[in-house]
Formats: sequence, structure tokens, C-alpha cells
Amino acid sequence: MDEKNPKVSVLMSAYNEERYVGAAIESILDQTYHDFELIIIDDRSQDATWELISGYAGRDPRVRASRNEKNLGISGALNRGLVLARGEYVVKMDADDWSYPDRLEKQVGFMEKNPQVAISGGTMEVCDENLAVLNKRAYNLTDREIRRKIFRYNPFCHPAVIYRTDIAKDVGGYCLIDSAGDYELYFKLGLHGEFANLPDTLLKYRVNRGSISVYKARSQECDTLYVRLKAVFEYGYKMRPVDKLYFACQFLSMYLIPQRIKAWIFNRLRSS
Repeated sequence: MDEKNPKVSVLMSAYNEERYVGAAIESILDQTYHDFELIIIDDRSQDATWELISGYAGRDPRVRASRNEKNLGISGALNRGLVLARGEYVVKMDADDWSYPDRLEKQVGFMEKNPQVAISGGTMEVCDENLAVLNKRAYNLTDREIRRKIFRYNPFCHPAVIYRTDIAKDVGGYCLIDSAGDYELYFKLGLHGEFANLPDTLLKYRVNRGSISVYKARSQECDTLYVRLKAVFEYGYKMRPVDKLYFACQFLSMYLIPQRIKAWIFNRLRSS
């Protein structure tokens, strides 16, 4: 690896993930593709997360670890990492997930062959806390398909994306809305290049059921609707009539349908 110019910057933020962060880090260090740096931002964890991260940084020069002086939230921590990124591409990784060994090789190869693509992702396996697979979630593959559905649901698995670093920096990175900062970034990246997803399974996505609350789910939904309006009025995206109808129905459903039922319907529709 060229120490000054790695091809890829894998970006991870972590907060109180002592149970899982080691497995997440090792899944990146064990990749078949080697020209990368792993930037880990500890968002002022209150458990042993920082000590674990520091240990990996001391043993492997590819790991660049930094700790925030105060908790910045997910988007704030990721923006700090984005500033540090030296690679041509940023690969997003969550501190409680697990990447398949050939993930980087597949994603970098795809982006190299498709210079018109600003961001791409792939299929994920939704898993329980022990990484036992519950279901698989695939995403639309082509730019046309993704743009047709972008106002209905988030078109990427965020911890499985790769995007061009220069474009992400030029558009200002993540907005400071933790529950929808990734969604807004996609709209901004889409102004400067195409969308795509690989059909390959790239990631095991760990679901911590105990962290989900009705209040949090409703707050996330409000943030999502706000980002969609911002995409129209600030970034110039056009909603089709069916998108406007979907938007209205989703807004009304926040108060008419219990969140647990909506989550079940969503997972049934998105899972294969």
C-alpha cells in the first residue's frame, strides 16, 4: 500500500460497540483487497470501545484511530472521518456489522469499470445479534431503477456503500441529521454522477432489536420526509405523482398505523 495515497478509505464511526467492534475491524483487515486505510472515529464511547480500537491501531498501520473530544453523533463523526480520508474511494462500514472478505475487491473493481457512478452499494444479509441470517435484502441495480424509487425508500444499505471521495467532500458530506444523514448524502451525490448497486451479498447487517423504540422510529420517519422535501426544493429533484401520493400516505400513516406493524410490512416488502 502507498502510505500517502491508499486507493480506499474505509470509514467507520463507533460508539459503545465493545461487543462487536473487534469482529467488524477484523472483517476489513481480512479483505482480499489490500490497498486501503481504515479510519475509525470513536465518538466518545463510555465503554471499552476506544481501548479496543487503539489496540488494533497499535498493531496494524492500516488502522488510523481518532477519538472525538465530545460526542458528535453519527453524522458529525463520519464527517470528521471524511476530512481525514486520503483514498479515491470511501467505503462505509458500521462498527457492529461484518463484511465478506471479497467485498472491497468487488466494489473497487466495479467503480473502476464505471467512472460515471458516484455511489454504489450491494445486497445485505439482515442478521440477529449473533450474525445468524434472518433474511436477505436486495436493492435496485441501475441508475434508472434507483431514481424511480428514491422517494419511496432509502436506495442503499449505508454500511455497504462505496462512493467517490472528492464528490462527497465537494458536496459537504453528511448533514447533521443522524437518522437521515446518509439519505441526504445520496441525493447530493446523485447530482454529480450515477447510482448503482451490485447484486452480490457484501455485508452481514446486525440488528439489535433492543435498541428500537417507537419514538425513535417516528423521529426517523419525520427526518426521512424532511430530506425528501429538501431534495425537491433545494436539490431540484422531481417527484412523480405516485411519489407525492406515497409521501402523503406515509405522513398520515405516522399517526394512524403502529410503528411495529409498519416495520413488519416494510421488512416483508424489502426482504427476499
